[in-house]
Amino acid sequence: MGQRRSGGRVTGGAAERGAAGRRSPALIVGRTVACSVGLSVFAASGVVWYEYTSLTDGMTTSNAIAETKKDAPKHLDNSVNLLLIGLDSRKNMDGSDVDPAIVQNELHAGADSSIGGYNTNSLILLHIPANGGKVQAVSVPRDDWVMTYNGDGSEMGMAKIKEAYGNAKDRFDKSSRAKGLKGADLEKAGRDAGRAATIRTVQRFVDQPVDHIAEVNLMGFYDIAKALEPIDVCLTHPVDDPIISRTPGHEGGGTGLKLPAGVSHLNAADALSFVRQRHNLNDGHGNSDDFARTHRQQAFISSVMHKLKQQGVIGDLGAMQKLFGVVQKDLVIDNEWNILDFAQQAPALTGGNVEFNTLTYDTGGKKGDPPQDVNLVTPAKIQKVVKQVFGGADAAAPVAAPSDTPTGSATETPAAPPAPTQAAAPATVDVFNASSAAGVSSANEAKVLVGMGFKQGTTGPARTKSKTTTVTYGKGAKEAADQIAARYGVTATESASAGVGRVVVTLGTSFDGVASDRPATPATAPSDPAANLPMQGPKVDAQSDGGIPCVF
Repeated sequence: MGQRRSGGRVTGGAAERGAAGRRSPALIVGRTVACSVGLSVFAASGVVWYEYTSLTDGMTTSNAIAETKKDAPKHLDNSVNLLLIGLDSRKNMDGSDVDPAIVQNELHAGADSSIGGYNTNSLILLHIPANGGKVQAVSVPRDDWVMTYNGDGSEMGMAKIKEAYGNAKDRFDKSSRAKGLKGADLEKAGRDAGRAATIRTVQRFVDQPVDHIAEVNLMGFYDIAKALEPIDVCLTHPVDDPIISRTPGHEGGGTGLKLPAGVSHLNAADALSFVRQRHNLNDGHGNSDDFARTHRQQAFISSVMHKLKQQGVIGDLGAMQKLFGVVQKDLVIDNEWNILDFAQQAPALTGGNVEFNTLTYDTGGKKGDPPQDVNLVTPAKIQKVVKQVFGGADAAAPVAAPSDTPTGSATETPAAPPAPTQAAAPATVDVFNASSAAGVSSANEAKVLVGMGFKQGTTGPARTKSKTTTVTYGKGAKEAADQIAARYGVTATESASAGVGRVVVTLGTSFDGVASDRPATPATAPSDPAANLPMQGPKVDAQSDGGIPCVF
């Protein structure tokens, strides 16, 4: 990358627009992409695509997602989970060092390219409901002490969650799989190993599938922020973070950022400092500097989405051409991202209909060799919270009636069932419904069973009106039938009429659903799935404060 000029703080003005003329593009898709910094943040942006095939032209794509989908938890509908990865790396895509002068003078991030390694210092999982509604995003604290996994699911050991990427990359680089690879090819393969490990580790930790990823490193954030500056941010208190040493051996810990309370208009360098500041940030809610910084990241995303929406950047050919040129070289996305499918849900993002929360932890502690400060967490607690937040978002979104349900019947999309304690035995499951309870249908129940790992068979109304739910099975399907029967609290019985390798579930007239499927919706705030749940500090709502949320 070439030399860039350092800029001072911007105090006003619109984003620079390209000079190209306007014309109707063949396909206009408003889309949110992630850009992150190495101690870091994501910024949302919209991109105009003239043709579907231009999605990946000139852009780095990763096939890491394929390896991690094999045994991932399953959605019960067409909702999408997008993992935003902020890579704390001073390396270019080919493994070469970013110009040290740029890193030190413009990014204020030190001159040593080894700083930060390949830590994922920002991990944000966005849940986009299938039929619209508010997008729920949870930030995973970088220092959570968790079991980390390779992309193939094998354990790497306990570590900070941010270290899964770098540890897996290092293992790959030293393995026989790296033999014969050099330069950019070795770097790409190693990073794919890191991405797969990060995806797998996050999936296991929160017990949610990761459908797509977007990754940008330190330089990528700067480039995208440069294309979008000035960007408005809001502080509840003034900040003064001089560049001084806080700890021996950690010189230059401050960012040099000095801003007043209220709204400020930031250029790219100051935007980077805004989201990287890690000292003098105790936010008054008992949160550490690390968590207060996470709220800065969330607020910054909200401000960028607000800017794109208010200035009509989406659809502006000149502005989009400039931004697209930056995204091409800085953004990494998975190679399974179907833009046409995703575009149906993107308006909720580009419209600012997003709520951010930060996952909490049990207590602080010392782990590792040598010992280091970590967040001690209980995965089961985290999984329960995330399930309630994402399940609540799905319940709040409008839901289309299943095809086998009469028009006008009350329906709901059930939340994901608890992860089974053992793999589902092979069987095809037929579901028939005799219940008239609201939200109950054979199609909905079949989705739950498919989510547990069984193959869907026939669905429809039951021929008889038995009060109790029954589970019958044919030859070779006893194990599967017992697993399914346990869900309903009944005993499976063998029946030749079920068919070989098949299980038949008949929902009785008294069936009104399984309690564990129903997402908890707080009575005090039914529109807020995260209300009254344990989170680290207050939420950041992208639609609050006129689209520019104020944070500490």
